[in-house]
Amino acid sequence: MSQEQLVTSPSPSDPAEPSRRSGILTKPWIRLAVAVAVTVGYGAVAGWLTPRGPLTEVEAVATVAISLLVGAASGVLLRSRWAVLLAPVLFLVSFELVRAGAEGPTVDEIQLTSLYGIIAFITGRGFHGLLILIPMMFGAVLGAALERRWDQRKGQDSSVSTSRRVRTVLLRGLTALTGVFVLLLGFLVALPGTTDAILADDGTPLPGSVAEFASVDVEDHQLNLMIRGRSDTNPVLLFLAGGPGGTELGAMRNHGTALEEDFVVATLDQRGTGKSMDQFEPASTLTLENAISDALAVTEYLRQRFGQDRIYLVGQSWGSTLGVLLSDREPQLYQAFVGIGQMVSQRATDIIFYEDALEWARSTGDVGLEATLEANGPPPYTDIRAYEPAIGTEQLVHPYDHTPNAEGSGQNSEGLFVEEYSNVEKIRNLGATLDVFSVLYPQLQEIDFREQVTSLDIPVYLAHGRYEAPGRADLALEWYGMLSAPSKELRMFETSGHRAIWEQPTEFHRLMVEVLEDTSG
Repeated sequence: MSQEQLVTSPSPSDPAEPSRRSGILTKPWIRLAVAVAVTVGYGAVAGWLTPRGPLTEVEAVATVAISLLVGAASGVLLRSRWAVLLAPVLFLVSFELVRAGAEGPTVDEIQLTSLYGIIAFITGRGFHGLLILIPMMFGAVLGAALERRWDQRKGQDSSVSTSRRVRTVLLRGLTALTGVFVLLLGFLVALPGTTDAILADDGTPLPGSVAEFASVDVEDHQLNLMIRGRSDTNPVLLFLAGGPGGTELGAMRNHGTALEEDFVVATLDQRGTGKSMDQFEPASTLTLENAISDALAVTEYLRQRFGQDRIYLVGQSWGSTLGVLLSDREPQLYQAFVGIGQMVSQRATDIIFYEDALEWARSTGDVGLEATLEANGPPPYTDIRAYEPAIGTEQLVHPYDHTPNAEGSGQNSEGLFVEEYSNVEKIRNLGATLDVFSVLYPQLQEIDFREQVTSLDIPVYLAHGRYEAPGRADLALEWYGMLSAPSKELRMFETSGHRAIWEQPTEFHRLMVEVLEDTSG
């Protein structure tokens, strides 16, 4: 494609042309160079500032708007519809080169051979491409059309053939529809998450209640949490989600409202997850030690804000690992620890899951799964996508009836689309889980509470699902048997598996009321 093809020659018959086209931008190669510089520069800046693409509403709206302007500038400068292809290609090359050092499945090489890989592509490059490429291409069409209109001769339209008129009308209609889509896209990604007020019987906000999002500054990071309760004088409960990389604002809103009667419930989105998603970078700060210090900073914030010396600590899955570490390090901050789906050793659990999945594959004749597991070998893995055949098949290997439970077989995915999340967060949550997991999970491989934490100085309660998978259940029961604490209790949830707090929320609320009664004296 030559510069002459890219740039339409000015019309010598247009009397306004000499004044309008005077200056340095009259030269085709300069216009091409400027268009390339603008697009490549935008890709470089975006790759530096947002290597994972936009993660907040502000970033998403800015991405749509800037992409539209950059596309329009390219169209004007090139004066050709070739800008529709050239601008996106230049942006993508520049963006990918600059962010090459970013870590995680959503930014690594594309792998569409597994569910984890497909999720990573859709929530990472797919969503980002939607926000970048369509506005940029639309802007390029508008810019080129504007420039070409200036160059039309008087009376030119009268000689245009009928077929060309029809094609022009169709193209303009398609352009208009694309414009509507871009406006709608900008509007949708701008919508923030909200959480409803807690209401009195007359429908007005209940005096003394709290229902809000709050943030806690930890060095250069801002951690976000949802705080809800019918009275701000109630005891504080800090909930830590699983993963690592999980967010449970939706599950707490769907199934945790009873807890708001007796507690101020603070649901933390840990670094890189949910409403703290944009706090991922740099990946080097995503460490086990920082996960502990982050939670301690949030604990201190809650103690100070609500005037309480000790708060209640509740953790599910990976959150139960973090909860034990916090309780061991700073027991004076916590009234009691409640572990749900208690983890003891991630590495030992994963090996059991691997062995169970391999045995199941052989017994059912699933030769594909068997071959994949044998090729991967037992965990741990450096590529987190290798965990999918071993632990992602849990519901097949260890099925149970979910119908009696509040949360169904969809489990954590059932809480991803509540109003507490913005539209950007709803789309990106699963990808963020994969990114955080890929960085933090390898750091958990040396944890084994059977050797490292056999005593705690605060009361301990385990909410244990009857149908918890053996890879977790056996280790949790073993650890509980050897654990020394001022008091301890293991409560069996008869229809639950790994997520008793959401599967049987009424029973879990009852447990927490008993915990409150046991420890508040």
